Amino acid sequence: MIITRSPLRITLGGGGTDLPSYYREHGGSLVAAAIDKYVYVNVMRPFTRGIFLKYSKLEHVETVDEIQHPIVREALRMLKLEMPQIEITTLADIPAGTGLGSSGSFTTALLKALYTHERRLLHPDELAELACEIEINLLGEPIGKQDQYIAAYGGITCFRFHPEGTVEARPLHLSTDMLFDLEDNLLLFFCGFTRSAGHILKDQHTRTQQSDRDMLQNLHYIKELGLRSEHALESGNAALFGELMHEHWEYKKKRSQGMTNPQIDEWYELGCKSGAIGGKLVGAGGGGFLMFYADDQKRLRRTMSHAGLEEMRFRFDFDGTKVLFG
Repeated sequence: MIITRSPLRITLGGGGTDLPSYYREHGGSLVAAAIDKYVYVNVMRPFTRGIFLKYSKLEHVETVDEIQHPIVREALRMLKLEMPQIEITTLADIPAGTGLGSSGSFTTALLKALYTHERRLLHPDELAELACEIEINLLGEPIGKQDQYIAAYGGITCFRFHPEGTVEARPLHLSTDMLFDLEDNLLLFFCGFTRSAGHILKDQHTRTQQSDRDMLQNLHYIKELGLRSEHALESGNAALFGELMHEHWEYKKKRSQGMTNPQIDEWYELGCKSGAIGGKLVGAGGGGFLMFYADDQKRLRRTMSHAGLEEMRFRFDFDGTKVLFG
């Protein structure tokens, strides 16, 4: 039996510039952080022949081509396991559709488990790239590369996405005080509803490919904000980082009409009046988690609780995708 764990993530700056439609022409840059909320994958060899899958559905098939779950199907094809005798079970701390990169985390955890089951080693960069190959190239999802890479590497990490397709990763250089400050003052509140990021990201992908002037200018500026956020964090200027989060959100809302709605705007404004310096929706937008950087956490927590939003407390994960048992 093999059990793997892959962390979910929050984006701290530059989100959206990791889509191929943008970085292949202009290069992308962002900083993301892995958090201690996870996707788990268990792989084992059952006593009976066939492929057994246990996720939100149950599947029992004889061949890989019969598998309904697209990521599992492509991962087994990638390892050339056409008629395996295998059982795969998945669990997650947080449901999909909440903007925390669960799909990328699942794919990296699955590949790590399958390769470990086959006694094959994977470097984090190789693991992330294989996950991107499945989701972006084979399945054609209109997504970026950050989810797979931050899940594989863990930590608080800066990524550069180069036009030729390579990805450069380096840890964000934070002081211990700044690290603790982020863990204490970054707060996540669940909006109460999930969403599919596909239509929002597809719109960005299409307009970027068409060289839409407004979209490109927006992403150019978001990339610059990401670099400024990196500098603010590494220099220990937490207040400036919070202000840049707010600026991120203002520009993020301009990219798609589905990015927000009147209820989310009301909650965001309430948060900014109740101890938050800045914030934004995590992920593509439209639902999931509101993230704030607050200098008055107690007041913000009290206000958001009265508004009906549940907080999800977290710490950073520095392990990345790992084998827990095997």
